[in-house]
Amino acid sequence: MTLIEKTAAELIDALAAGETTSVELTQAHLDRIAAVDGDVHAFLHIDAEGALSQAAASDARRANGDALHALDGVPIAVKDVLTTTGLPTTCGSKILEGWIPPYDATVVKKIKAAGLPILGKTNMDEFAMGSSTEHSAYGPTKNPWKLDRIPGGSGGGSAAAVAAFEAPLALGTDTGGSIRQPGAVTGTVGVKPTYGSVSRYGLVALANSLDQVGPVTRTVLDSALLHELIGGHDPLDSTSTTTPVTGLVDAARAGATGDLKGVKVGVIKELAGEGWAPDVMAKFNESVDLLTKLGADVVEVSTPSFEHAMAAYYLILPAECSSNLAKFDAMRYGLRVTPDGDPSAEDVMKASRDAGFGDEVKRRIILGTYALSSGYYDAYYGQAQKIRTLIIEDFKKAFEQVDVLVSPTSPSTAFPLGAKLDDPLAMYMQDLATIPANLAGTPGISIPAGVSDADGLPVGVQLLAPVLEDARLYRVGAALEAAIGPVLSIDKLEVAR
Repeated sequence: MTLIEKTAAELIDALAAGETTSVELTQAHLDRIAAVDGDVHAFLHIDAEGALSQAAASDARRANGDALHALDGVPIAVKDVLTTTGLPTTCGSKILEGWIPPYDATVVKKIKAAGLPILGKTNMDEFAMGSSTEHSAYGPTKNPWKLDRIPGGSGGGSAAAVAAFEAPLALGTDTGGSIRQPGAVTGTVGVKPTYGSVSRYGLVALANSLDQVGPVTRTVLDSALLHELIGGHDPLDSTSTTTPVTGLVDAARAGATGDLKGVKVGVIKELAGEGWAPDVMAKFNESVDLLTKLGADVVEVSTPSFEHAMAAYYLILPAECSSNLAKFDAMRYGLRVTPDGDPSAEDVMKASRDAGFGDEVKRRIILGTYALSSGYYDAYYGQAQKIRTLIIEDFKKAFEQVDVLVSPTSPSTAFPLGAKLDDPLAMYMQDLATIPANLAGTPGISIPAGVSDADGLPVGVQLLAPVLEDARLYRVGAALEAAIGPVLSIDKLEVAR
C-alpha cells in the first residue's frame, strides 16, 4: 500500500513509528495532486511550499518528542469557504477572486495549532449554493470514480480530493447536506456535527442558522479523529455550545467491533420509496439488514413534517443568504466594476454584483429578498419557521423511540455533469434526505453503503442522532462500515488509470 492509500489513522501510526516523515507523505499527496487534479479539479489553490514547510516543522517536533497532536504531520485540504491567512478565500465566486483574508477561521487555527500541513483550498459551488459543484465560478469538479459525473455539492472539491487520494483528510461545510451528499456520491465519509459544536467563526456564511463545519474522510475513525480536533466551544462564535466534544474516537473504535446489541435504529418512513433510485434503495435495504445482523433493534419511524422540509429550507436559506451576501457590494473588498461615465456608488454596486455573482446566487438572493419583503414576511418566512419547529418536534418524538435514525443519503448516485443544470428543482431534490438535520441542528453522518449494481457508482447511507449525541453516529457508523467492508479503493477510480 502506498502512502496516499493509507488512512489518517494509519498515517498516525506510521509517523509515530518513524516509518515515514510528514515531508514524505505531504510530498506524496502533492505528487498525486499534480498527477490527477488536472482531471478532477478538486483544488482551487494549492500551497505546496507552505505545506512542505509545515511538514518539515512537524518532523522537527517529532524528532524532539514534541508532537502537538496525534494528527500532527498528517496533511489536510480545506474548503474554500473557510478563511485562511496567506491563502486566497474565494468561496468559488468571482466576486472574491484574489481576496486573502487577514485572519484564520477558528477551525483553521485549530488544525494549524495541531500541526496539520494544509495542502490547499478545495473547489465548491459558489457561496456553497448547489448540489453538484457545477456552480463554481472556476469550473466544475469531477467525480474521480467517473469523470463525466458530478462529485456532489457544494463541497464536491473536498469530497473529490479525499476520494481521489489527493488528501487523507478535508474540511467541508454542511448547510443542507453539502458534506454528506458529496460523501455519498464519492464513496467517502462525511459528517455534519451538531449545530454549534464546531465553531463557525471564519466560515463565510451562507445561512447562519444552518451552516456547520465538519470532516470529510475515507473512514469513520478518521472523521472522529478530525471531529474531536476541530470541535469545542469558541467564544468568537455566539452560537457555539459549551459542551465538550469528546468520546468520538472511543465510540468509533468501539463500534468497529461490530456489536450493536441494545441499539435501537429507526428507518425513516418518509425518506424511502417513490422518487428514490431502485439501486440506491437496494443498497440501503442491505445496510438495514446488516444493522439487524449486528444486533440492532430496527423499527420504522414516521416523521410526517419531513415532507415539508424542502419547501421550508428553500425559504429560510435564501432569506438568510440574501442578507449575508449584501455585504459584497464592491465598497470594502472583492471585485469592483466601474461603469463608464460618472457612475454613482449604487451604479458601481449593481455592476459589481452583476459581474461577480453567478446565476444560482442571483436566483437565491432574489427569492430570499422577496420572502423577506414587506407584506410577505409572515406568509413565507414566518410559515417556514413554523414548519422548522414541527420538524424539530418530529425529531424529538422519533428519538424517544430510537437511538439513531437511518435513511439513504442521496436519492441517486452521481448524475452526469450538466444533467440538472437547467432544472433547479431537480438539483435541489438531491438534498431531500439531508436537509431536515440542518433545520433541526441534529448531527448526521454519511458512510459508503457499497456501489450500485446499475452504474458501479457509490451509494451512501445516512445516520442521524439527537443533538449533542454525535458519538452515537460514530459507534453505529463504524459498525456498519466494518460490516459493509471497503468501498473506495484507488484501483476502482477512472482517474487512477
